[in-house]
Amino acid sequence: MGGESGGNRRRFIVDHNVGKLARWLRMLGYDSVFVAGQDDSQMVRQALEEGRVILTRDTGIMKRRQVKNGRLKAVLLESEEPERQMRQLMNTFDLKENARPFTLCLECNRSLAPRTREEVADRVPPYVYRTQTQYVECPACHRIYWRGTHWKAMMTRLERQLDAGEKQ
Repeated sequence: MGGESGGNRRRFIVDHNVGKLARWLRMLGYDSVFVAGQDDSQMVRQALEEGRVILTRDTGIMKRRQVKNGRLKAVLLESEEPERQMRQLMNTFDLKENARPFTLCLECNRSLAPRTREEVADRVPPYVYRTQTQYVECPACHRIYWRGTHWKAMMTRLERQLDAGEKQ
């Protein structure tokens, strides 16, 4: 089960050969399912059923009838480097316009729910509890997120990606 998708927000299915993109897209708030080890037919079927865009480096996917006739959208990523792949996606889709950073779990793609300090008191390190006031939790894996130094570093990397996509 993925994050909620409102309006005409894009939803992605990320092939195993570009797996790091799933995290990047989730950081931006895009519902992104990672497929590992599935056969291509199953991935294509899932993308069609769920209205997802396939992201891949596999040229064989691009030769499939559903992609060639336009029934299924797929993007062949040119680079092996995740940051370049993100730039290509930024140029293909207007990801910045609909970005909702840090609203999905980076691990399991579910929408994050706000939590009070009291609700997480015994589940975060004492220093974090003393210094942070805003928390969100994944309802599926129960991972807790807060806006600490790691969040700030990720935000900086994300902003660099968004800015780089605009300049190209």
